[in-house]
Amino acid sequence: MTLTLSTYLDTLEHNVPPEHIGHGLRALWWAGKNDWTEAHEIVQAHEGEPDSDWVHAWLHRREGDNANARYWYRRARRTMHHGSLDDEWRAIVTALIAGSGY
Repeated sequence: MTLTLSTYLDTLEHNVPPEHIGHGLRALWWAGKNDWTEAHEIVQAHEGEPDSDWVHAWLHRREGDNANARYWYRRARRTMHHGSLDDEWRAIVTALIAGSGY
């Protein structure tokens, strides 16, 4: 199966994330299931990896901790998004899928 944003969104109906996806996509999957704790544990375990740091930034933005979010955006070498959280979630998913060769 080719992974696209649409097929990724479909997997949110399942109880476990798709196999063989990167840490950033796995964390975003859990965030998409409203499990902030699981998502945060994944990115914390992979600090220093740009994809995980980007998702880490988004997670802190989602919880309203913009100071911490800015720190993680800098570590990920990304600009802090100022649009909706949902739009950014989709943009990160799309970018990580495109960069992963799925």
